[in-house]
Amino acid sequence: MSTDARPETAPLGVVMLCHTALHRAAQVARFWLAANCPVVIHVDRAVGADQMEAFRKDLGTHPLLRFSTRFRCEWGTWPIVAATQAAAEQMLAEFEQVEHVLLTSGACIPLRPAAEMTDWLAQRHDVDFIESVSIGHAPWIKGGLSEERFTLHFPLSWKRQKYAFDMLVDLQRRFGIRREVPRPLQPHMGSQWWCLSRKTLQGILTHPKRARYDRYFKRTWIPDESYFQTMVRIVSDRIESRSLTLVKFDRNGRPNLFYDDHLQLLRRSDCFVARKIWPDAHRLYDFFLSDHTTREAPIDPQPAKIDRYFELAAKQRTEGRAGLYMQSRFPLENSVNSKTAAPYSVFCGFQQLFENFDFWLGSVTNCRVHGHLFAPEKAEFHGGATVYHGAISNSAALRDYNPRMFLANLIWATRGERQCFSYNSRDNMNSELNWFMATDRNAQISVISGCFILPLFRGEYKVDDVLGHIGWLQRREQEFISILQSKWTSADIRVWTLAEFLQSPQEFLSQTIRAAFPDARFSEADMPQSRPLDGFEEYLAQLRNLGLPPVLLQDYKR
Repeated sequence: MSTDARPETAPLGVVMLCHTALHRAAQVARFWLAANCPVVIHVDRAVGADQMEAFRKDLGTHPLLRFSTRFRCEWGTWPIVAATQAAAEQMLAEFEQVEHVLLTSGACIPLRPAAEMTDWLAQRHDVDFIESVSIGHAPWIKGGLSEERFTLHFPLSWKRQKYAFDMLVDLQRRFGIRREVPRPLQPHMGSQWWCLSRKTLQGILTHPKRARYDRYFKRTWIPDESYFQTMVRIVSDRIESRSLTLVKFDRNGRPNLFYDDHLQLLRRSDCFVARKIWPDAHRLYDFFLSDHTTREAPIDPQPAKIDRYFELAAKQRTEGRAGLYMQSRFPLENSVNSKTAAPYSVFCGFQQLFENFDFWLGSVTNCRVHGHLFAPEKAEFHGGATVYHGAISNSAALRDYNPRMFLANLIWATRGERQCFSYNSRDNMNSELNWFMATDRNAQISVISGCFILPLFRGEYKVDDVLGHIGWLQRREQEFISILQSKWTSADIRVWTLAEFLQSPQEFLSQTIRAAFPDARFSEADMPQSRPLDGFEEYLAQLRNLGLPPVLLQDYKR
């Protein structure tokens, strides 16, 4: 474009603070210049002469482009404000038609055509868009300093002199040193990125007490988030306390980076500008810096439309995904998340009491019913599989290396299909696994106590020391039940003695199944047949006479 004729400027001027990825900053600057928006660029003095020269050459000459006085800008220090002041003064002095000034960084990117923003601002020519929140109501403040950032002295760099910085803060607290906030200032904070009207910005930069206010803010902490946010309160007639730049922060107060896969998310926000963009996000730069079809009417920015995605991401980042265990990050030990990824049911004693219980359960619920997943010999997968979903082996040795992860991986690999399995005291149960299931909100655990003795009663397997074996099984089941009845339990727990269950087996079984499978369809006639218990009472009497009181079956009467 020829520099002989000065183009008509748009009512929006853009101030850009740049220090890295200057090739991307040049792309964005050309976007604004193409829309006849004046651009004043501040380049951090830390940028080398060769880089600066290449940046200028990349941009070329343009009648609406200016470079402002350079400052060395460290994070959270006054020179950032000074650089903004200098660039804003140059904007107002050299471009008289500018009605609003937008402050951006070199890592910002426009999300909508510049014409849409200028049209939208033209309808709000006297409104200042700046996040300005009273210091007592700013919940995002990180770092342990709130009001103190305005009442203590901060002459040191927190980035370069952290130890000395902290020592100075402690000394000021110890000796009660406090600064007085100049009247009538009332400290406010907010996003660094604003869009102010010419009248308001001029009022801040030419305020008769500016020199005094500047001296005060030079010794505050992170003044770039409080100087304009406080000054605007004594100058502006109409403030909308929001930024037109979409900025999202993580739980540590650092801005989130936007990548190529955030493209559709950014489009849905309807925001005018977004920060902070990864320099190698080629799709974002190619898409948003190209020509877009202008909407028929200006649409208000709606960052709240995508807030829930960031809230979900933050929750997953801090708590992990329910049931997902990664090498890089395990869930917190006492996380509110479930220990597993989906609901599952554990049946203790049912297979010993009912004929073909697993087959019946699968037929009425249409779910996967395994045998004893923790049987001593192997994991009894559905259908006798040796390898199940997720390449999970039925090897007892592999399973018992980490039983909790075996169960968690199985539930994760079969999400969308409820898993059911049998479990009793003869299985390779241990305290860690029992607590894992008992504190898992996804677990439904139903126990008919004492059923561990039924296979021995029927002679389904033999042991040399019957009394010792039964005593061992009984102690294990008692420990398991005590865990299930703990105040820390969060699983859905049902525990009956064998005698209690036999009083109304169909009712209790129906309640258990319908709690997990509300849509299950079966009648009393469809209930599984109980296995015969003839002679069981006499068997228990023999055990008592031999010196082993069956504690969990002491109330059994036929």
